Amino acid sequence: MNILRPLSPHLPIYKPQLTSTFPISNRISGAFLTTIVFFFYLLCLKIGLICFTYENVYQIFFYSSKLILISVEITALALLYHITNGVRHLLTDFSGF
Repeated sequence: MNILRPLSPHLPIYKPQLTSTFPISNRISGAFLTTIVFFFYLLCLKIGLICFTYENVYQIFFYSSKLILISVEITALALLYHITNGVRHLLTDFSGF
């Protein structure tokens, strides 16, 4: 007598709401931005500011210019989303939407 019933019957009928996905994506974008800032902080600690006087550093920037442009665009989009979501959160908290 093996009856196949779902363990939690409320999960199949649950639809994700917009207000529950905003905080999750805000935390993801914040973690991404924190990782980027931490990476560049460690990079500056490791090689220091003296590295920008070496010619090899500029060759690396030149040959990886497409990758740098894509990563800067993704970081700018994450920063824009994170800021606008923070402003939306402040507006909903203080204006009583």
